[in-house]
Amino acid sequence: MIEVIGVRFKKAGKIYYFDPGEDKIPLNSYVIVETIRGIEFGKVVVTNKIVDEEDVVLPLKKVIRVADEKDKLTVLENQKEAEKAFDICNEKIKEHKLEMNLVDVEYTFDRNKIIFYFTADGRIDFRDLVKDLAAMFKTRIELRQIGVRDEAKMIGGIGPCGRPLCCSTFLGDFEPVSIKMAKDQNLSLNPTKISGLCGRLMCCLKYENDDYETAKRQLPDLGEEIHTPYGDGKVVGLNILERVIQIEIPAKERVIEYTLDELIEEGILVQATD
Repeated sequence: MIEVIGVRFKKAGKIYYFDPGEDKIPLNSYVIVETIRGIEFGKVVVTNKIVDEEDVVLPLKKVIRVADEKDKLTVLENQKEAEKAFDICNEKIKEHKLEMNLVDVEYTFDRNKIIFYFTADGRIDFRDLVKDLAAMFKTRIELRQIGVRDEAKMIGGIGPCGRPLCCSTFLGDFEPVSIKMAKDQNLSLNPTKISGLCGRLMCCLKYENDDYETAKRQLPDLGEEIHTPYGDGKVVGLNILERVIQIEIPAKERVIEYTLDELIEEGILVQATD
């Protein structure tokens, strides 16, 4: 067992674990830590807790210190400098006539590196661009190509539901989303209706997928023949979320609705097990 704290470096970013040492660091405070990118400033989103060593990547880096007001001012200054670097880099991209779209720029806390995030349709030869940027900023330069989902996460926006994008507000990691999820939920397969601003399938298709998969295991299939007290029938409709089954009884020339619980209680359907 090991004691850790969880730190985020961006809003809705991935949580990284660090060793707090002997300190009890309050939730929502800020800390200075060492990462593979250099010295960074992050927010504590998981306060001191004990976890299994198998749940973290060892060895853990120790927290350097709790951030003070001077550190927060440094972050604000870095953000201002990053805005200037964004404009300069855009001009250089135009000069070199590169087919790339600059999305974001950030300095590491210690200013040992500037990271330029961009999107492009294919591979870009940006060696001359890096040389120009390194000569201007006198520090290490990293150009990182990102995908459209990462671009949406950085920029943000309003989704088809009318709410801010999930990826830019609370989703730490992207999870795989498949067209099968839309099919299982009986959604329209029109790409414009099930795609987010990034052009990929909406992340929210994943949220209820487990419930739909459980319901599909419990409920009979459409067209399945079922014996009821009113006679033999066939499943003609399913309300998956409400667990309601519509059964057509030809002998009675009617359609009867059953809940899943009623089918099980009357012994018409045997409860499926996971």
